[in-house]
Amino acid sequence: MYDVAIIGAGPTGASAALFTAKAGKKTLIIDGNQSITKRAWIENHYGVNEVSGPDLVENGKKQAAKFGAEIINEKAVQIKSEADSFLIQTESGEYAAKRVILATGLMTDLAEAAGVTTKPGTEPRVKTVIATDATGQTNIPGIYAAGGAAGTSLHTIITAGDGARVAIEILSGLNGERYVDHDVLKA
Repeated sequence: MYDVAIIGAGPTGASAALFTAKAGKKTLIIDGNQSITKRAWIENHYGVNEVSGPDLVENGKKQAAKFGAEIINEKAVQIKSEADSFLIQTESGEYAAKRVILATGLMTDLAEAAGVTTKPGTEPRVKTVIATDATGQTNIPGIYAAGGAAGTSLHTIITAGDGARVAIEILSGLNGERYVDHDVLKA
């Protein structure tokens, strides 16, 4: 049983996984290799002079894995609600998690099939997004959405930040107090 399963390993998903794994939560990333970031050339990501989308995605996955996130390179095909968890079916397996973050970018079909409410998108060329509250929670308690899937701007710096924001909301709820992760320089 995972504490958090994240569907999608682009900037949104890997950023969320970095926070949940670093916080000691058993974290799973399910990545179907469909991130639109893999087609990008990026020169407007704070702290990075320039980077290819594929390199940014791989670096994000490595950062999350460094803190213990498990990455499965399969496409998630179904999410089923269980009594106090969710069963995520992939093309070749099943994984249980207490919380799910949908970081599926432009794709909402998996969310819709699970009964998650969607709404019209506002970004250019984005027709549908997942409806969430201010914490990233969808209409199904325990399923969250972040990044482009939840209607944020598709710029990588924004989607990565939104993945982190939703992860912090989940961590705060699981821990019963506001979660803060600030490292300091060693003397």
